[in-house]
Amino acid sequence: MAQTVLTISSCLSTKILNSSQLRFISTTSVKCLDQRWREKRGLPMNPNKHGVLTDSPDYSYLDGRPTPYGARQQKRMLKQKAIAEQIMQLTKEVDFAVERHEKLQLEEEEKKREIIANKLKPKGLLLLKNK
Repeated sequence: MAQTVLTISSCLSTKILNSSQLRFISTTSVKCLDQRWREKRGLPMNPNKHGVLTDSPDYSYLDGRPTPYGARQQKRMLKQKAIAEQIMQLTKEVDFAVERHEKLQLEEEEKKREIIANKLKPKGLLLLKNK
């Protein structure tokens, strides 16, 4: 039951195609996730990124043994561990910078006190009058 179809190409020449040679084009539109709706409700942009279904194991043992991690779950855990390590490193750098800034401020104040303490002092009669 091979049907022949007459088509017109872009150069306006006609072609006769067999039905086995046709590729059908879908005319329905793709319905994307409504990202604004998810954003308003504080939900993640990708609903499959994390959650009970993706974070939990696929099965469990009746005797209570722990189940092995899935490949993607283990990958996510490693990625989260790397992010946590980076956060710790950056936090330490910020703490070091704050401590260094405080130390520099104290040294600057100490220099000012030292300069004031080493300024010329009154001598002779002026020293006696001040006491």
